[in-house]
Formats: sequence, structure tokens, C-alpha cells
Amino acid sequence: MQLIFNRYTRFSAIITLLALFTHSVWANTQHVHTMKRVEVASQNAPLQPIMIQGPMPIEAEYFAALLDNTTTEYSGNAVFYKGTLNGYPIVVAKTGKGLENTAAATAIGIERYHPRLIINQGTSGGHDPSLKVGDIVLGERSINASNFKTPKLAQGEGSQPFNWLPMDLMASEGSAGEGSSAKDAEKLRFYLGDKQLINLALSLSKQYKRGNIVKGTIGSGNFWNNELDRIAWLHKNMGTSVEEMETASAAQIAHAYHVPFLGIRVLSNNITNHGEYDPTTAKDCQAFVEKVVRAYISALSE
Repeated sequence: MQLIFNRYTRFSAIITLLALFTHSVWANTQHVHTMKRVEVASQNAPLQPIMIQGPMPIEAEYFAALLDNTTTEYSGNAVFYKGTLNGYPIVVAKTGKGLENTAAATAIGIERYHPRLIINQGTSGGHDPSLKVGDIVLGERSINASNFKTPKLAQGEGSQPFNWLPMDLMASEGSAGEGSSAKDAEKLRFYLGDKQLINLALSLSKQYKRGNIVKGTIGSGNFWNNELDRIAWLHKNMGTSVEEMETASAAQIAHAYHVPFLGIRVLSNNITNHGEYDPTTAKDCQAFVEKVVRAYISALSE
């Protein structure tokens, strides 16, 4: 009898404990549900902007004026216009003229804005006699056309620019002019334009009414060539379609940062076929680049 009583007592104690535990859990649950709360959603990564470069005001400010919600930032000699086009983030960089300004603006722009691609655009002078003022060259290749090593000539022997050798400054970390590494530097270095951007631009060529759209080689250097023989030499030996002062340096920096890149250059003059300088071509080039960018943005949303 005592054994039965003890078992009953234990059973009653267990039931009591379970009841107390259940009441406690219910009470705590009720208490939690009545507390104020807020749910924080996971953040989406910001969209990487498209960067459009132009060296001079006439080569950048038309495109900048197309943007909505524009803000302006400055760094060194560069001006960056931030805004949106078709709701997509765009940065227009007015880089300043020349290889050095453009390289600096490109590096700053990449570090600061992390663009998904870069288009360097603007005016250029013709090297190919078949191209007319208003034609646009898509930079299938770009090259720094001012990197040369001269042959050794004694004093009084003059200069022989048609015998100058190309000098690839990126060939090695050694000297590009003397020593064992110099021989490896005696070559041309081309930076290839992004194939997808080239094909997209070509698909829109019929929408451009000012001239023809062609693929070609953009030669860059801090020079303004008026010597027809020199232009012909560059055209023959480097395959240059046009010359200007920026694209190759931007392409070099974009390559270093693994950013897709394309140069798009309109002929503002062509001394090889008497094509007179026309500054209005700068706006025409930007208007075509606008079509390319809008088409690219549209494709992203498909």
C-alpha cells in the first residue's frame, strides 16, 4: 500500500511540474508576442555605374546634361558628374586633355565609383584617308602611339623618326631602353576594346546619320600631328585609324583594374583628305554614345 502511495505522490509531482512549465512557456510566449518589434530586410548591393569619359567640356558636358538627379564631384583636374539615365547610375568624367590627366581620372574614377564598364569618347584626327569628318571609329584596338626608342646616332647625324622603334613600357619591370630587358620591349602593345560593346555599337550604326561607324585602331599620344608623312608612317606601321590624346591611357588603367573598356572616337578633322575641323562632331559622338548606353541599360533589364 505504501508503495502505491509513493508512486501516486511522484506522479502528482510530475503532473504539477509539467503544468507549471507549460504555464511558464505560455506566459513567456504571450509576453514576447506583445513586445514591439521591427524587421530589417537584407540590403541589395548598389548597382555599379557606367562611366563615360570625355576630355574637354565640349566632349563631356552634353552627356552630363542628359542625366537626372545630377551631383558634381571634383578630384585633381577631373570633374565627375553623377546621375542616372533611364534610372541607371551613370558617372560622366571630364578627364582633362592628355595621357596623364586621363590616366589619373580613370584610376580615381575606378577606385571611387567601381564602374561596371568605361567608355572613353570624344573627337580625333583622321589617319585613314578613307574616313571622313563625322565618321566614328570604335576602338577595336588602342595604342600609345608616342612610345618610342630612337637608334643611336652621333652628334651631327640628326634625327631619323622613321627608324624609331616601338617601346613597350609594360614588357617587364626592367629598363625598356637598356640592358637585357630592352630587347623584349621593342614591340607594339595594343589594348583591345570590349567585343560585346563593339557589337552593340555596330548594331546601332544605322541610327547614326552624321557618318559611318567602323572598327579601327585609336592611336593616342600627347601630340598633334600635321606632318602628312608622319601620319602615313603611323597609319602603315601601327594601323592607326585616328589619333587623339586619351584613349590608350584609359584603356591601360581599365585593363589593370579588370574593367571592360571601349574607346569611341569621332573624326573632327582629317588632314589626309582635307577634312576641315568641325567641333560640332563632339556632340554627335556623345549623342551616339547615348544610344549605346541606353541600349546597354535596356539589355540589362531583360
